[in-house]
Amino acid sequence: MGYSLGTEELSSKSSGLWRALLAEFVGIFILNFFACAACTHANGDKTLISLAFGLSVFMVVMSIGHISGGHINPAVTAGMLAAGKVSLIRALMYVAAQCAGAVAATTALDVLIPKSFQNGLGNTGLKEGVTDMQGLGFEFFLGFVLVLCVFGVCDENKPDSRFVAPLAIGLTVTLGHLGVVEYTGSSMNPARSFGTAFVTDSWAHHWIYWAGPILGGVTAALLYCQLFKAPTASDASERYRTSADDKEMRRLDGKHDMA
Repeated sequence: MGYSLGTEELSSKSSGLWRALLAEFVGIFILNFFACAACTHANGDKTLISLAFGLSVFMVVMSIGHISGGHINPAVTAGMLAAGKVSLIRALMYVAAQCAGAVAATTALDVLIPKSFQNGLGNTGLKEGVTDMQGLGFEFFLGFVLVLCVFGVCDENKPDSRFVAPLAIGLTVTLGHLGVVEYTGSSMNPARSFGTAFVTDSWAHHWIYWAGPILGGVTAALLYCQLFKAPTASDASERYRTSADDKEMRRLDGKHDMA
């Protein structure tokens, strides 16, 4: 893992930073606009909400993943930063673009949806009886499972996984919502919660929706890189060769003992 400040990216045309920032803005705009719109008319249907978020993420990663990596989530960006896959400056600018896109999308919903139908515009909050620490725990594991999936399907030593990456990531978001949307609103995404909190001016327990997913995402990134990363082709062939040599030696030793 290598870490970089990334100042050269600000002026380098080849870095594609500015195009990537626009992609992150547009990506989370789509996520917040359609998924939070679904929250306004779900009438308690958690499956509808879960599918809206999962399908939005699937569509966005398919569309802009090749430009920016399709983070659209500060927890994913923090995980990539911890693993040394993005520079510090790129990570900070990604988060800024993500927050701006989320605010823009929720503002658009605020303008388009009559006040009587807004129902909080999908603002996340703790269910009555859920403590701050319990909420933090839920959001930690939501960030953890999402980033673990992202690293698993984007592992450069598992090229076949890339074909299903957008679907796998979208389904993981759906899984997270199906599991715990009842308790915390299942944010998984600090920028998504920031957009609705900013527009509705609802900041209760908001720190949980930053701390939880980011801590979970960084933990998953480091765990994957240190213990779960797929071996390179050369490593795999070396292990196979060593194993084959060991078997041959045991076979020869067996013959020698019999003699």
